[in-house]
Amino acid sequence: MFPPAQRPYPSQLPKTPISRILQMALQKEVLYLPARGHAVVLGTAGSGKTTLAILRSLYLSDPSTSHGGRTLLVTFNRCLVTYMRNLAAGIRKPIDVRNYHHFARGYLKSRNKLPWNSICGPADRLSFIEAALDSEGAVGIQNTILHRPREFFDEEFKWIQGHGIGNLQDYVEVKRTGRSSGLKKAHRPILFDVYKRYLRLRKQGGKLYDWEDLASAVLSELRKDRRDRLYRHVVIDEGQDFSPEMLRSLADAIPSDGSLTFLGDIAQQIYGHRTSWRSAGLKPRQVWEFKDNYRNTRQIARLALSLAEMPHFPDDPDLVEPRAPTADGPLPALVRRSSEAQERELVVSEGKNRAQTGTVAILLRTGRQVSKLEQHLPEGATRLHRDLSVWPNGPGLFYGTYHASKGLEFDTVLLPFLSDRNWPHRRDINVLGQTEAEIRDSRLLYVGITRARTDLILTYSGEPTALLPPNVNLYQS
Repeated sequence: MFPPAQRPYPSQLPKTPISRILQMALQKEVLYLPARGHAVVLGTAGSGKTTLAILRSLYLSDPSTSHGGRTLLVTFNRCLVTYMRNLAAGIRKPIDVRNYHHFARGYLKSRNKLPWNSICGPADRLSFIEAALDSEGAVGIQNTILHRPREFFDEEFKWIQGHGIGNLQDYVEVKRTGRSSGLKKAHRPILFDVYKRYLRLRKQGGKLYDWEDLASAVLSELRKDRRDRLYRHVVIDEGQDFSPEMLRSLADAIPSDGSLTFLGDIAQQIYGHRTSWRSAGLKPRQVWEFKDNYRNTRQIARLALSLAEMPHFPDDPDLVEPRAPTADGPLPALVRRSSEAQERELVVSEGKNRAQTGTVAILLRTGRQVSKLEQHLPEGATRLHRDLSVWPNGPGLFYGTYHASKGLEFDTVLLPFLSDRNWPHRRDINVLGQTEAEIRDSRLLYVGITRARTDLILTYSGEPTALLPPNVNLYQS
């Protein structure tokens, strides 16, 4: 196929493969926006948002300027944090690169509000939810909603916590987006009762927080904190993944003469918050849009755009319709194999060969699929995961989930197991309902497709998922 695209390196970021951003007047204008108040930048995949986030952080933190001050560059994905630190390696400026929960834990610890082992992990959270459903308070309540799997309640409680809802009246009256799995307004008092029991049982178990309500705890403390703010500026990359409560807490973490810059792509919103930055109270002077895609070839971008035009891909006023890239390349390959074992053999072989001369990623839907694939990969392949501490430079083979690949890019991307039995995910159908599962997984596919710079290979066995655009002219076989 085609060799990796050759891009010049800017002097500020000698390791980044995305440098054309500074050639565009619009990006330059946004880079030097006023260093006070809120700024919102919405961009399509490959528009250079991550590079702009780093450069904007450098500008805001510059001690030689009147606005210079300590700057927090924050994202949701811990793997992306490692990648961003690698891009900014060698820069000696007062910039902290963190994922949100790192920031939250550090702040609560500074307020003596984070005792040891006080955060409830995902497995314990499900156990407490199950106990809440089985507790005495639920006995005798006859309602089919209580027979849903515990994962259903887990998702609903995430929504409640992410939106900072603290009482029944607000929960009953709030307008909802998504959750098409039979959740009616009449169910809300029952669900909120179970939620309050969950919180009580969690506290009795010695867990003051879980990962979903840390943001509310941070916001509460910030509103009582009369100390000088640690950061003068906050820059948020992949902002569409942040809950409203996370965004509110970050907006409260800056002083009155500071700034908050939000960069995001609603098409890549995969964590179920289904909300706008507007609901978090951000008040930018204007909303900037980046429509140019510098990452993908026009063939890959055309497939991504066709996916976004499918009926199951939700419309949103913040979606940015991209302009077609000018870079040329091969059509994405859609390859059928007789079994998943043969799919695995194909992507491992292609991955090893292509990784000799470029960066290659094999992305999968679930952690279980990743673990099975890992057994067949060569030594030295890099798993994309939350504890990745060093980003390898140069050619190489990467693998992990779609979620772990957010914000990253590779010369070649391989997406196996795209059959209708895997997409949409059965667990999500059971928990969220068919429609919401299709929405989430179509956005997840969009993320995977747009990670590829030049070459994209999709494989399936049996029948391909109906989430993929059916137009045969989009693919080579």
